[in-house]
Amino acid sequence: MPTPDFKVKWDQPGERFYETGIDRVVVYPINDQGVYTPGAAWNGVTAFTESPEGAEPTPLYADNMKYLNLMSAEDFKASIEAYTYPDEFAECDGSKEMATGVKIGQQTRKIFGLSYRTKRGNDIAGDEYGYILHLVWGCLAAPSEKGYQTTNDSPEAIAFSWEISTTPVGVTDAKPTAHMEIDSTKVDATDLATLEATLYGTGGQSGTDALLPTPDAVIAMFK
Repeated sequence: MPTPDFKVKWDQPGERFYETGIDRVVVYPINDQGVYTPGAAWNGVTAFTESPEGAEPTPLYADNMKYLNLMSAEDFKASIEAYTYPDEFAECDGSKEMATGVKIGQQTRKIFGLSYRTKRGNDIAGDEYGYILHLVWGCLAAPSEKGYQTTNDSPEAIAFSWEISTTPVGVTDAKPTAHMEIDSTKVDATDLATLEATLYGTGGQSGTDALLPTPDAVIAMFK
């Protein structure tokens, strides 16, 4: 029996997409005036797990039947795992430097923002197909567990981890958000370069700091 000629096609060449990896992590602590300060590279990040919560239905009944579903608000949460973290993240982790090389814990945790990149691949170009930039605002890190062990014949580096909660920020003509994605395979390359220059800063004598723009500012770059 011949295969029907459907309009919908599956597994076409170049359309088997996937995401993998994480790199170019930058942390942007917030200052006492509520402004995100210049970002710092976060090396050694091994995992970033997005764990949204909420958006749960609450059924309402009337006339002896299910009348409608009310949806709860959605909350963006995540976890970070890393072998190290930059000095700029210390106050976000509840530490405060009292003198050079001297830190105390159990301090007020600073809010911070994040940017990171995941690779987008397909069956033809592999991991080089493109990438997705992720921007996160209003982050707050919960205390992390640090397990120290004696050195033995199977040494392992200490892995740090943090649970991250967020507070959404305003977006024009949309609900507030804490997370945004920019797909390099779909946006204009020049606009993307402008965003990356903002996120990572520029070198040279007239260089600029790495800054985290607002959602509205990011959207304006691509409009």
